[in-house]
Amino acid sequence: MPPKRNATDDLSDLRQRSRYDYLQKREALKLAELQKDVEEDEKERERFGDQLSKRELAEMDKRKMTLRLTLERNQIDDTNSGFFMLDSTMTTDKSEALTKRHKDKDAFKSEVQLWEDEQTAKAKAAQGGQNGVREPEDEYEFVFDPSTSINFVGDGVNYDPSKQQLQAQLDAAEQRAKSIADVRTSLPIHKYKETIINSMISEQVVIVCAETGSGKSSQLPQYVLEHYESQGDHESIILCTQPRRVAAISLATRVAEEHGSRLGQTVGYTIRFEDRTNEKTRIKYMTDGTLLRQFLTSPDLDKIRAIVLDEAHERTLATDILMALLKDVMKYRTDLRILVSSATMDAQSFSSYYSGAPILWVPGRSYPITSYFASQPEANYLQASITTVFQIHASAADGDILVFLTGQDEIEVALQSIEETKLKLGNRVKELIVLPLYSSLPQEEQGLIFRPAPEGARKCILATNIAETSLTIDGIRYVVDCGYSKENSYNNTTRLEQLSVVPISRASANQRAGRAGRTGPGSCFRLYTQYSFQNELAETSEPEILRVNLTSTVLLLKSIGVNDLLNFEFMSPPAPESIASSLETLYCLGALDSRGVVTRVGRSLAQFPLPAEQGKCLLKASELGCLRPVIKIISMLGEANALFFAPKDKKLHVDAARRRFYVNGLGDYGAYERIYSSWVETEYDTMWAKQEFLQAKTLARVRNVHEQLEKLCEQVGLVPEDEGELDPVAVKKAFVSGYFANSARMARDGQSYRPVKGANSTTVWIHPSSWVHEPTERPKWLIYSELVLTSKEFMRSVLPIEPEMLTELAPFYFKEGDIEKLGMDKKVGKGKGKVGVDVGTTGTEKRMPV
Repeated sequence: MPPKRNATDDLSDLRQRSRYDYLQKREALKLAELQKDVEEDEKERERFGDQLSKRELAEMDKRKMTLRLTLERNQIDDTNSGFFMLDSTMTTDKSEALTKRHKDKDAFKSEVQLWEDEQTAKAKAAQGGQNGVREPEDEYEFVFDPSTSINFVGDGVNYDPSKQQLQAQLDAAEQRAKSIADVRTSLPIHKYKETIINSMISEQVVIVCAETGSGKSSQLPQYVLEHYESQGDHESIILCTQPRRVAAISLATRVAEEHGSRLGQTVGYTIRFEDRTNEKTRIKYMTDGTLLRQFLTSPDLDKIRAIVLDEAHERTLATDILMALLKDVMKYRTDLRILVSSATMDAQSFSSYYSGAPILWVPGRSYPITSYFASQPEANYLQASITTVFQIHASAADGDILVFLTGQDEIEVALQSIEETKLKLGNRVKELIVLPLYSSLPQEEQGLIFRPAPEGARKCILATNIAETSLTIDGIRYVVDCGYSKENSYNNTTRLEQLSVVPISRASANQRAGRAGRTGPGSCFRLYTQYSFQNELAETSEPEILRVNLTSTVLLLKSIGVNDLLNFEFMSPPAPESIASSLETLYCLGALDSRGVVTRVGRSLAQFPLPAEQGKCLLKASELGCLRPVIKIISMLGEANALFFAPKDKKLHVDAARRRFYVNGLGDYGAYERIYSSWVETEYDTMWAKQEFLQAKTLARVRNVHEQLEKLCEQVGLVPEDEGELDPVAVKKAFVSGYFANSARMARDGQSYRPVKGANSTTVWIHPSSWVHEPTERPKWLIYSELVLTSKEFMRSVLPIEPEMLTELAPFYFKEGDIEKLGMDKKVGKGKGKVGVDVGTTGTEKRMPV
């Protein structure tokens, strides 16, 4: 006799059926979305054709195949194939379960069979259940849970599956639109919408000073577009610049969702090596450098009615140049409107630069924030940051943690260390989800930081200064501030470009602390003393234009017709020596003639979104017939610092993997070429990358850059040669033609190096991560792509060269006698000496002044 069923059993069944119905509806909704995506993919194939990258085409094919397989699965006839799954409530014992046959209710039955079924049913009703005994009824009243009540509808309901799918999709879209509308109206900037538009109508330039989280980055472009559309203008384009790629992508994605369109249609973004816009795009998010390059093809900015210069307070090089160029364009484009958006209170300087432009102040949503300072300076801020994270996680109330570090290398070290500590702690602490955030992170991984942590867990985001102002992350209640950031600097005297770890400004420190007070009261833990904060940190950061190499910027300005650079209206004019040094370098590269006029080579270099030095390498490689390997190497240079991952217990295996890629005579550059070529041969296999301890995410970014560079070379007229043997001499000459100023020769101690030209007293070292760091591999003469200051001045990405190449390929920079004076054939010291151990490759050894 089967066990009695009670109310609890029925409630459980109802919940299961309700869950089943929900999953059916959700499947229908997802299928409708997939069908729409495939339809739009086909339209994009017709519109863009060969312009689509291999990766985009692969994703389209994957979606199409998924749709086909899903539809085929849904068309399977369950009456002809499949299995009958027994339910424990259908049988009384095991023997019946073994002998019970499934009867198809829909199968054809004769009149005799129907009559027999009717008589059998009547007999069972009169005699009781299957055992001939009427089952006793429950002694209690059966009451349903109201939340699981069954709803009935009339016979007029349409059960057409396609219409049900459409209705479900419409309902979901309506609910999402309502939610987005509520969020938009709740933003602090919403109440100032009319004031901003009225100011924009009456003034060419408006300064909007609003804190991060006020909604300025996402709402200002939409307010402007809505205004123009209300005036009947459906053609004009609104641009919004961002200092970083991550911000441009995430904002475009968010605004496209708010606008109710697919990303790349009405709302899109354009960054270096990636364009997600079309001819119908009205709001374009882009990096400030991308807009700067647009002046090459459209100096008067046709069809653009308004430009939002967002995060202008960061004073990046590109933003400063844009402000100067736009100030000139406004003189003859009186219909053009500029909105300068800043997240700090130092807006008066922008107003003064634009002849007293009005300033609109928009308050943000901020809760009280408590700041804690270190009682004494921390010698290793990276380890101190990790320790602070676990102090917060183990003892503080709910809320996510945001940790500010200086770069991707530090973030990956901290991520690995935190994960290892989590394993050791086990269940003694609740779950901690650790996520990285830096500019080169893939878009799908960037989106993870915006997802709320599961119940009972806490998020910990390890970020660079990109999280200071460019992004707003809900849920952050605790901020850990290391007090440092990375800055590029250029010394005109030594002609050395450095990426240094430096103390932040007080303005940056306050911005970092402000991340903790967006959704509730927060805390900021500063790993430096209060005395340092008040007395030794600068008030604001120095504008980038005053401290970086201006070679590519000068070439760009020259290419668009700005010839009088010394009298150009910069907001913060650079030193004349810096401009003169850039002009000399461009002359030596062949980009300018002796009168300072842009040459044919210079016009070609200006087409590449690369440093002028790398552009010259590509042009020379085309002449020498080694364009393919040089494109590979240049694609790798930007990601060279994040190629390998090195588990502590696998150090010997990692070293062996690195040695497998070494190419004798080509240093790091040969290894870069071999790594990328090997990855291509494996058809971009992520398992191969893992086996070789290479980061597949890094290689995927390299692949994207490589594909875009190949397209750019074709546009400029550089045709890659047929695949063949690598020519080491040609590759060396190609890179010497661009990086001749970054040349160094071995010092007498056999360990360090001195610049070939410049301040001869400067001592530089090969970075320990280099393939030629070992004493037996160190070349006498070399060039490098980057100089990084940590515990020493380290050269990254090293290529051995022959000294005569310098005079051959840069005769305007090096004289024959100069190289001979340095002694091409002089012997260097043979003593081993002590090879410096790099204890500061992450910059953690630099100390905050006390």
